[in-house]
Amino acid sequence: MTATTESTTDLTTEPMRSRRNHWNNQVRRHAFMIPDQTAIKYLDKATTWRELDERTRAFAAALYRRGVRFGDRVLMALLNRTEYVEAVLGANLIGAIPVPVNIRMSPAEVGYLVTDSGARVIVTEKLLAPLADAVNASTGGLETVIAVDGSDNPAHLDYETLLAEDPSDLPEIDVPEETVALIMYTSGTTGKPKGAMLTHTNLQAQAVTAMIAASGESDDVASIVPPIFHIAGIGGFAPVFYRGIPAVIHALGAFDADAMLDTLEREGTTSVFMVPAQWQAVCAAQKARPRNLKLRNISWGAAPASDTVLNAMNETFPAASNMTAFGQTEMSPVTCMLEGKDALRKIGSVGKVVPCVTARIVDPMMNDVKPGEVGEIVYRGPNMMKGYWQNPQATADAFRGGWFHSGDLVREDEEGFLYVVDRAKDMIISGGENIYCAEVENVLFGHAKIAEAAIIARAHEKWGEVPVAVVVLAEGVDELTLEELEPYLNENLARFKQPKDMVIIDELPRNAGGKVVKPTLRKAYGSKDAGLAD
Repeated sequence: MTATTESTTDLTTEPMRSRRNHWNNQVRRHAFMIPDQTAIKYLDKATTWRELDERTRAFAAALYRRGVRFGDRVLMALLNRTEYVEAVLGANLIGAIPVPVNIRMSPAEVGYLVTDSGARVIVTEKLLAPLADAVNASTGGLETVIAVDGSDNPAHLDYETLLAEDPSDLPEIDVPEETVALIMYTSGTTGKPKGAMLTHTNLQAQAVTAMIAASGESDDVASIVPPIFHIAGIGGFAPVFYRGIPAVIHALGAFDADAMLDTLEREGTTSVFMVPAQWQAVCAAQKARPRNLKLRNISWGAAPASDTVLNAMNETFPAASNMTAFGQTEMSPVTCMLEGKDALRKIGSVGKVVPCVTARIVDPMMNDVKPGEVGEIVYRGPNMMKGYWQNPQATADAFRGGWFHSGDLVREDEEGFLYVVDRAKDMIISGGENIYCAEVENVLFGHAKIAEAAIIARAHEKWGEVPVAVVVLAEGVDELTLEELEPYLNENLARFKQPKDMVIIDELPRNAGGKVVKPTLRKAYGSKDAGLAD
């Protein structure tokens, strides 16, 4: 491990460290004030604030003992579970930087994260341990693999065994608020993922935003449904830690609306965020078999929602405030919110800019557009990322003109409500997952039978939209099917990124500058839905 600057007991005192406003200190506060109250519940196991604090410190000590130092990166490749939260907090406690990994990625994709981040440690679990081995076989970069629930590989370290070690040698390290708390990789238009560096300040700004948006009660219980490796999942803990309310972690896997409703009823959940496809299923299941729920705040985002889904949510849960959350990873993530009181009359809007965020709608020359005109929304604020990890050019491009450029084209109505018109970054959102066309196109370009390829979105009833490949075959190739491409795609792309249909044409339409004219492709092939798999 390469150590970077760190502050220890020689540079600061305990009272000074306790003033730091980050989630480690929030957990420590609740461990002192409400030690025996539930902090996290996963399946049938409840973890108190005292236990969370103790296990966090034990894991931090184990990492430190194995050479992890301030600024070092630690990959997190786990399913939703309590240990995920403990591992993130433990790494942060010594100033290390967790790097959440989308567990649906292929070994090649995870290998890129290892190489780019320079991580030498990965925290995973028995089910996913083979992924770590596959990545290490190709990169050789991982020195330490820690597995929750053990591993079939004897070289892997057992998570609980590490926590059982004596943590008394853990040094007290001061972690300033501007320290990077997470590196969240998000694919860019170049096709290579970029690591958005989110600081503790960013995450606390997100906590403030969430607390202002949703009025809290003393008996609140939050449900964490999204994958914790997504910013919507891990970011959901920021207000939980701030307020000291229980968080119920929902397991990943095939979504079961009835099981979800049963859990919400059993746990007394008062607030929950889900993507529109999940809400659609939940509303139908609740109508078929009503549960006695305590929901006060329901929210959705990460994908477009139809009027049908929004109306179903309002009809099914009339006592709950129905909010829309909009933003992006680089903004920690929420930048705009549509409050429940406006949900019906402003359907289609992403709401107004949230407190803590300053926004403008500008033209390509950074001039403010007139009300009602379309422009790119740009941001400033304490929840704005520090920059992209080891990518100064991408950082400079993102912050050109002194504002963070979202890539989202919006318009503002006469009341200040924003409507997203298009995505300048050419991104597809499928079932809450971001799919960047350039990344998929780059993979297709690498296949011997494909000369050219363009990815477009196609509307889909279940997933909102899905990627479709429009390709030109290589010279001498007469035919190619998705079935034939499948092994190659599985090797290089997560399943959710793979095209769900393929159209073969003789030539891609291009403008005078040589760029592919995607509006032409969308008009020709984007509205068809025959043959798409669920």
